[in-house]
Amino acid sequence: MLQVRVHGPGDVRVDDVPAPDPGPADAVVRIAACGICGSDLSYIRMGGMAGPGPEPLCLGHEMAGVVSWVGGDVSTVSVGDRVVVQPGSEELGRIGGGGPEGGLTPELLVRHADAGFLHPVPAHVPLDVAAFAEPLAVGMHAVEQADVRDGEGVAVFGCGPVGLAAVATLVDLGHERVVAVDLSGTRRDLALGLGAQAALDPGTDDVWAALADLHGTTPFMFGPTPATGAFIEASGSPKVLTDILDRGPVGGRMSVVALHYAPIETSYLMLLMKQFTIRGSMEYPERFADAIDLLARRDLSSLMTDRVPLERFDEALATLEGSKECGKVLVTIDESLT
Repeated sequence: MLQVRVHGPGDVRVDDVPAPDPGPADAVVRIAACGICGSDLSYIRMGGMAGPGPEPLCLGHEMAGVVSWVGGDVSTVSVGDRVVVQPGSEELGRIGGGGPEGGLTPELLVRHADAGFLHPVPAHVPLDVAAFAEPLAVGMHAVEQADVRDGEGVAVFGCGPVGLAAVATLVDLGHERVVAVDLSGTRRDLALGLGAQAALDPGTDDVWAALADLHGTTPFMFGPTPATGAFIEASGSPKVLTDILDRGPVGGRMSVVALHYAPIETSYLMLLMKQFTIRGSMEYPERFADAIDLLARRDLSSLMTDRVPLERFDEALATLEGSKECGKVLVTIDESLT
């Protein structure tokens, strides 16, 4: 069967590998679709994980499918169940992020099937949309870390899939003053379609003046700032991170969910004077299935803008690497299941 694997820096292949050999505590999931994201690009660029791990590295951590086999010791799932596969944990191993399995394959071995990483998908949610649960959970946790208050203005910088997931989460929670910021017209349109108050183009708009117009201003000793209380940094731009601290309000909060690999010079004097809070956001809410519940409540299918078969993985990768005019890029594996 096929499996996408990283063999070295810049060397990613669709390999022919043996079928799973499960044990009594395991399950096998026929994968309908699996998303790819910036983390996958990082693994490809680095040639694997930044530390000990399997060689080659199997890719794919955003997947949904149908259980096709269960071991005799498994009691929580059955053959035929439609599931989202949570990528796992440090203790039990990760799927597509350093463990021996990855979701970019037709048949995925899920070890320790009763450990709580197989989540049921409601019948009305297509499995290709259900594969968005993992990045949606990442965006949901970024919202949690931003500590957004009722009635408060919030700005989401960067509207790739995780930023759009944050916008969807904020709107679902009832926040009406959500502003999306992205260079891509497609992504701004997607954010507006989710219910954002406004979508700004930092290439042509004065973002901070627009935030002041939309959310009002608040005093600061060096002059008024936008009253936008919470920020989600999903762009990966160092300038965005420093601008938020420099131009955000007293008492503001920023959740950093984008990957910033290089050190960034930070004004701790401004941090002190504004009593500003910066929090990292890693992975998911305490209950991963909250993301599936949101997919069941709201139709987020518009965010799945590109679908490419596994056999043409190179095209999916080229779309993700080369275009900012896309939402979620999905690799379709068994379209009969979606």
